[in-house]
Amino acid sequence: MKFGVFYELQLPKPWKKGDEARLFHEALDQVVLADRLGYDYAWEVEHHFLDEYSHSSAPEVFLSAAAARTSRIRIGHGIRQVIPNYNHPARTAEGLATLDIISNGRVEFGIGEGATRLELGGFDIPAREKRAMALEAAEQIANMMVLDPYPGFEGKYFSMPCRNVLPKPVQEPHPPMWMACTNRDTIKIAASLGLGALAFSFVDPKEAQVWSDIYYGIIKSEQCVPIGHSVNANIAMVSNFSVHKDRAEAIRRGHEGFEFFGYALNALVAHDTVPGRTDMWGDYIKARGNRTEEVIEAAARADQIATGIGTPDDMRAHLKAFQSAGVDQVIFMQQAGRNRHEHICESLELFAAEVMPEFKVEAAAREERKARELQPFIEAALARKNWMKPLADHEIPVVKASVARAQVNQTSAAD
Repeated sequence: MKFGVFYELQLPKPWKKGDEARLFHEALDQVVLADRLGYDYAWEVEHHFLDEYSHSSAPEVFLSAAAARTSRIRIGHGIRQVIPNYNHPARTAEGLATLDIISNGRVEFGIGEGATRLELGGFDIPAREKRAMALEAAEQIANMMVLDPYPGFEGKYFSMPCRNVLPKPVQEPHPPMWMACTNRDTIKIAASLGLGALAFSFVDPKEAQVWSDIYYGIIKSEQCVPIGHSVNANIAMVSNFSVHKDRAEAIRRGHEGFEFFGYALNALVAHDTVPGRTDMWGDYIKARGNRTEEVIEAAARADQIATGIGTPDDMRAHLKAFQSAGVDQVIFMQQAGRNRHEHICESLELFAAEVMPEFKVEAAAREERKARELQPFIEAALARKNWMKPLADHEIPVVKASVARAQVNQTSAAD
């Protein structure tokens, strides 16, 4: 099993001067620590206009800084907003390839579309068409990273003439592609397109087993027709993360932040918002009431293996349940609400020292077995793909000069 760290860059109100900058730099320090400790992935979201919930609107910048300060950890867009209204597909392809070069081939490319009116409305994206818009763009982004030159495209949601999109990524044919998944239906879509599933829902191991069975069943079937130039058969699931040798202290450090995360996620779609003025943290505190210690005491007495908050033994049982369910990677959401930087770092260190090693021992053999098992199914899936035809040299259109030749000659003579 692989392990990742995950960032929304949450910043509850009230905000003090310097809080936003401190949040970014602490997150980068955590990624550097995770790299040193042997974590496998660092994932960063892309959201826009979501006060308090996510201040990560330019993940390509954050991930570039992370890539420059690390040497081994995979650098993941989890996800990149690929709809052209957010980011033109050519710009996404260029950015991914540049990041792949800077990181020496460590990039992961998750695709997404956004869900809230704040984001979709801010970029004039019709909610009913967002999935189709995202998939059309994602397929062409993959083509842009591979084809030399890119032949051009006339689609429903964007068009582009023939151009050579540069640079090209280090990884061939392109960085592994993933898709954000929140339910069984999106798990089916990801598998049918040969994409890794970034399962951004907090499900128990029993439901994870159902998702895994659905996903790998489709990967092995004729329904799988890759959208990219490779198949990335992997399921990653998000988990809460707060680890301490004292269970009550792990809960005290982590529970409130993760409870706020869930509250804010619901509020963004179920509550009206006044941009720049709505106080979600304040609303959460009012809704929760003064019951922090009551929640901690109750949770400390309960079975914590389903949450990712607790002792190393709790985490070990939590992860073994997901491993048995067929989950390939668990992504730890340790930065939520007002969770403190030093507590996050302590959790990362304790987990790496006492839990991670036993899972790492089995990882290589498990990956090898899985690759052998899936190879014929992946080859069959790629054979079903309708590939974009590269242009022969004589088919590449000439781009006319910007200035007439006679005018250029006159200018040269005058010089």
